[in-house]
Amino acid sequence: MPSEKTVLITGTSSGIGLAAAVAAARAGWTVVATMRDTGKAQTLLEEAAEQAVTDRIQVKRLDVVDADSIAACLEEVIAEHGRLDALVNNAGAAQVGTIEQMSLDEVRAAMEVNFFGVVAATRAALPHLRASQGRVITVTSVGGAVGQPFNEAYCAAKFAVEGFMQSLAPVAATVGVGVTVIEPGAVASEFVANIGLDIPAMLATAGPYAPALQAYLARTQQSFGNAQTSFEAAAPIVEALNADAPAFRVQTSEWAREFVGTTLADLDGSAVQTLTRAWVR
Repeated sequence: MPSEKTVLITGTSSGIGLAAAVAAARAGWTVVATMRDTGKAQTLLEEAAEQAVTDRIQVKRLDVVDADSIAACLEEVIAEHGRLDALVNNAGAAQVGTIEQMSLDEVRAAMEVNFFGVVAATRAALPHLRASQGRVITVTSVGGAVGQPFNEAYCAAKFAVEGFMQSLAPVAATVGVGVTVIEPGAVASEFVANIGLDIPAMLATAGPYAPALQAYLARTQQSFGNAQTSFEAAAPIVEALNADAPAFRVQTSEWAREFVGTTLADLDGSAVQTLTRAWVR
């Protein structure tokens, strides 16, 4: 069976996942690039061809909210490659809104993709990662450390992921599996565009929250105008794949480090509240 190291990356049709797949292949990894709809693989394949790594990237279907899909994909990976050395949990979906104006089904959907999908993929991969003494790398967000206005459901899911991984890390280490979370800030990718926000409609139906929502959206649009590229944000993922002992928590930029640092040093919560209240005024 092939002996080259194999990494499975979820959510690779665009954004950080696409960039991580190409960058990992350039670094010598055999990459299983997964996505819910393999019909959206063209952009990835074009980038792989441009970077001359097509032979190192294999596209497979995997839907993180479908346990059978996860199991089938992993079964194929082991049958074809003989091993799994790393899992990169990247698949996710944004969710903008405040709880009074959201349905519980919308909140549950955000948790399914952003939290339970990560848990399910990690659970299924762990036996193979134990065998290879591999690692789990999970793309969370600065929103997994700092709660942000109009992102209650999304941040709740990302906070849950960070708590899950922080708790898993020492246990996984006893069986030779490393655990790392990657915290990007604003990234210029299709992630935000894929939310499909109708901003005029949102503001028209926001009621008493309209002024705060308008201020938040203006601030957010400005922050994404100065965002990292997907490849810049993906670079720490590849560094964590290749490092002998990567840190548990890794930010993708100096801004992200400062932002996350605000909450980690904020024992009474006042620093974060002062910061984020300014976003909705």
